[in-house]
Amino acid sequence: MMTDKVYLIISEGEMHLKGGNRRYFEQKLISNIDKNMKDIGYDSLYNDIGKIIIEIDEAKSEKAIEALKKVFGIVWIRKAYRCEKDIEVIRRLAIDLVKETNLKGTFKASSTRADKKFPLNSMELSRDIGAAILTNTDGLKVDVHTPEHEVYVDIRKFAYVSVEKHKALGGMPKATNGKALCLLSGGIDSPVALYMMAKRGVKVDAIHFHSYPFTSLQALEKVKGLRDIVAAYTGGIKLYSYNMLDAYTAINQNMNVSYTTVVSRRIMMRVAKKLAHDKGYDAIITGENIGQVASQTMYGIKAIEDATDMVIFRPLIAFDKLDIIDIAKKIGTYEKSIEPFDDCCSVFSPDHPQTRPLIADVKCEEEKVDIDAIVEDIYKKGELL
Repeated sequence: MMTDKVYLIISEGEMHLKGGNRRYFEQKLISNIDKNMKDIGYDSLYNDIGKIIIEIDEAKSEKAIEALKKVFGIVWIRKAYRCEKDIEVIRRLAIDLVKETNLKGTFKASSTRADKKFPLNSMELSRDIGAAILTNTDGLKVDVHTPEHEVYVDIRKFAYVSVEKHKALGGMPKATNGKALCLLSGGIDSPVALYMMAKRGVKVDAIHFHSYPFTSLQALEKVKGLRDIVAAYTGGIKLYSYNMLDAYTAINQNMNVSYTTVVSRRIMMRVAKKLAHDKGYDAIITGENIGQVASQTMYGIKAIEDATDMVIFRPLIAFDKLDIIDIAKKIGTYEKSIEPFDDCCSVFSPDHPQTRPLIADVKCEEEKVDIDAIVEDIYKKGELL
């Protein structure tokens, strides 16, 4: 029954999209699938009445499925076998597949009929296949609500039969929703924020602020490592690096140090804005989470946002810390994030930071130094890592 070829049926996210948006979505998704599969190889990638199908050697299928699980825009991947659109042939394939994979326990048969010329509708086909399996195999019984296994038949230009289904990331294909810069630190939150915005189709690059030599080269390598981990999902991520040491020196020598965190974050926003305008980014992303640290009170967030006219996305704003940690563990950044190398925010954090900074008061503090000159000096010394 089995051949050396299998067919990976891709179920896409955002199925409500129509017309030109739908076509654009699929073109990007196919392009991204092709890039993720380039080291594995496949025989063909085609559209069969609205479903993306990959024909591939059976021996490569496991590796291919793992690669496809990291492609934004894919919700499910089914490993299937293809046959003629003949009910007898489909029955035989379904029975043989159940026997060969030694399914036991409960199951249900389900089907999709994209080709409306096929003589049985979806319900009739599901009943037919389910009855054939029950009659010709042992050790299975039907449970249509919570089955242990699903035997799936998909009728398109060809018929496909599957008993294997894998969950993928969902979301939207990368680079379908504009470009943004993510403020990337060495902590837990910002890599997760970058990942989550990329999952919604945003092309995300990163901007990192350090204060070498007060922060170590290991801290910078840690951030580069986080960039590389997330890039496995998003594709290449440019990482821009800026040294904030002169800014912290000016703040500590001239201002009320309780404003250090808020003012330094405002400087970061101004530098990010300059980079965004120069390089054509549409928005800024942060890992801010309300109430988590002193600068992330409602007042602090408002004061920091006042320093830029850019759109700021905060995908983690209402998450519990444990929820963020769960995502970090899932995408593989958590262990890298907890390595003990401090970033500039923690090194220069004041003992008693302002938690209710008023914008007028913050601006009064900033008038004690030449903020524009500080920002310009930081920006011109930036590096692309």
